[in-house]
Amino acid sequence: MNDCMLCSAERLTDRLHEDDDYWIADCVVCMTPMVVWRTHGIPGAAHEAELLAHLERVAAARYGEEGYYVDGERRRIPDHWHAHARPAGGFFDPRSPLYSQEHDPE
Repeated sequence: MNDCMLCSAERLTDRLHEDDDYWIADCVVCMTPMVVWRTHGIPGAAHEAELLAHLERVAAARYGEEGYYVDGERRRIPDHWHAHARPAGGFFDPRSPLYSQEHDPE
């Protein structure tokens, strides 16, 4: 799809992994690792499990084995499969400018 941000796959942040099937990069909004299936649409359950396993390896390296959770909700782009690995107890990575808003005790 020409108007899909994930299909266009602009390099707005560093790629942590990339191959013909998927890529993993830090999300431009929340700066958490995000896995994106290159095919526009939703994969079958077995393929989704494989994609999530790749994301979990990257997340464990960044946040530790128990320091993250996988967020599979597709909020802004619901029809192109992707998932985020978020730090335990939070939504934004500490490197995100939005992190301080999330953790500010106002």
